[in-house]
Amino acid sequence: MALTLYHWEPNANSGKPMLALAEKGVDYDSHYLDLLSFDQHKPEYLAVNPEGTIPALVHGDRVLTESTPIMEYVDEAFDGPSLRPQDPAARWRMRWWMRYFDAYFAPSVSMLGWNVFVGPSVRQRDQEQLANAIDRIPLESRRIAWRKAIFNQFSQEELDESIRRTRAGIEVLETHLAANRWIAGDEYSLGDINGFNLAYALPLSQPDHCNDDKTPHILAWLRAIYRRPATKETWAKGKTDMASRVTFLEG
Repeated sequence: MALTLYHWEPNANSGKPMLALAEKGVDYDSHYLDLLSFDQHKPEYLAVNPEGTIPALVHGDRVLTESTPIMEYVDEAFDGPSLRPQDPAARWRMRWWMRYFDAYFAPSVSMLGWNVFVGPSVRQRDQEQLANAIDRIPLESRRIAWRKAIFNQFSQEELDESIRRTRAGIEVLETHLAANRWIAGDEYSLGDINGFNLAYALPLSQPDHCNDDKTPHILAWLRAIYRRPATKETWAKGKTDMASRVTFLEG
């Protein structure tokens, strides 16, 4: 069956299925959507995914959305090395961390990213065109996020709480990796793919809190994942400076 992945940069949500497919050695048609040009809200893509969110994986007549479930589907549907531990306790640990990443850590890291990167990247464009583009977004939650990012409407309380949660998450992750080689324990898994896409830029965005002195285990973990051929292959698909940031892990 034909396999197409609609994605943005190998970063955060898009990067998770991209890296899972690369680790499995699965070939796919890579369909790049420029999030900053609102490609995900244009009719061509809404015909694929009416919610206008990315990524989306089309496998034959199936359309799969939401990055973490897509990763799990990829691991079950295709041949290649398993990305989930067989041991029930290790698999529980992997899923616990994926839930923590998605529900607690990611929203805070994402808000900070939208505030310092996404918003400023498009803020100087024609304001009426931006407002019209936002009005066309299908999901209300995404319309709210775009308005806040573009028009600099995140409250100081929201930003402060995101900073607090991000720094708390860094501490929790460092403690875990001090006792475990990988997220699930001894085996590389979907948990590491999930976490890497969320955390690889933390040493750049939170340099005073995530660095070789304060979080040596996080840095060692990030570098170990970056050295994997699948990671190099995936990040080579990036088209903006956002993807090229990962090269700092070569040092």
